[in-house]
Amino acid sequence: MQGFRTGSDKALKWAFIASLSLILLLILLPVFHAIQLSLYQSESFISNKNWVGLANYIRILNDPVFWKALWVGLVFGSFTIALQVFLGIIFALFLDRSFPGLPIIRGIVILPYLLPTVVVALAFQWMLDGTLGLLTIWAEQLGLGRPSWFENPYLAMAVIIVSSVWTWTPFVTVSFLAALQTIPKSLYEAAKVDGASLWSQFWHVTIPMLLPMLMVIILLRSIWMFNKFDIVWLLTKGGPSSAT
Repeated sequence: MQGFRTGSDKALKWAFIASLSLILLLILLPVFHAIQLSLYQSESFISNKNWVGLANYIRILNDPVFWKALWVGLVFGSFTIALQVFLGIIFALFLDRSFPGLPIIRGIVILPYLLPTVVVALAFQWMLDGTLGLLTIWAEQLGLGRPSWFENPYLAMAVIIVSSVWTWTPFVTVSFLAALQTIPKSLYEAAKVDGASLWSQFWHVTIPMLLPMLMVIILLRSIWMFNKFDIVWLLTKGGPSSAT
């Protein structure tokens, strides 16, 4: 029996090493290849490559367009992540309760995350159309005129932030909801015995227990938001005047 367990442990170790090696291979090889390509100057993948060393990096660092794009990415990523986390926690707390129709509401909440980016972009373009857009008409009825959603730099940035928040908040909500359901109820009961209010329970029980998931979400959303391209291109194409 001991020999069988030892053999099984060795098999698991080798299986783990093999899978880890495959993952590292699939990740590291493209990274190394990209670094190698960055040290050459070439018009295409099939043309002759000329060694330029760090010239490409120096050119990028001296390019004002790069710094503007970096700043726009920081603004976009910071606002979207902050709003997604804030709304995700609120929705998760709401869905972590028992009430009639809960499964239906949970299904509706996750729906935006399931929609293709093209569909989301078309929906926002329709709602923000300068003539027949629903939000444009509402703004006019409120006495705000007809906003130039895609011509004003600040409004254009707000549009892509809101569209991204609307799309990705369900993912954050489900992640926080899963974390909430792992918190032992005994912690809340002990807090109640100590006279803690609901607000105190939230800050001293819920938030500390959600912290590991919060860190994971911030990491993942940072990676995904800072390389976001599709929704920006579909809605604003980087305009107006490279504002987005």
